[in-house]
Amino acid sequence: MRYIAFLRAINVGDHVVKMDRLRKIFEAMRLRNVETFIASGNVIFEASGDARALERRIEKGLASALGYDVEVFLRSADEIAAIASHEPFEGSLDGCTLYVVFLKDAPDPAARKQFGALRLDEDGLHINKREVYWLCRAGRLTESVVAVPLGKVVGNGGTMRNVTTVRKLASKYGAGATKARKRETS
Repeated sequence: MRYIAFLRAINVGDHVVKMDRLRKIFEAMRLRNVETFIASGNVIFEASGDARALERRIEKGLASALGYDVEVFLRSADEIAAIASHEPFEGSLDGCTLYVVFLKDAPDPAARKQFGALRLDEDGLHINKREVYWLCRAGRLTESVVAVPLGKVVGNGGTMRNVTTVRKLASKYGAGATKARKRETS
């Protein structure tokens, strides 16, 4: 099965990992057909087995290889296709930026209440399964009044990507792209 691993804070502060090294670390964990996508910690690979067990295995492998903890948020090609095609907000998004926050688990009622408390006229939040869609009307994170409170609610339990990145991943590696690639090689 094809997976996309979203790594949290892989290249932040003093921690800088070249994508070639990251790919080699994943290959050393016996994951197949490993690729990276932009330098923000997106790793595509093939593996079998339970996704949760794979997440834990990758986190342990990264900690061993890098000397620090890296949170891993794993999604299948089918999940990426569904996440990319989900339209949580109606109307024009001109001047806005849409982000996807990947979580380990779907938010429980207490977490949903915390996310709900962040809804403001300026920005929008929408929860769908294990993702939180954040419509940043300010356009830039640094200009949004929701950025800091949202970061506190998510804490270390999530990682965020611009929806443009997610859609590019879905286009290149999502379920439909995987089937098309298999037909081309048959």
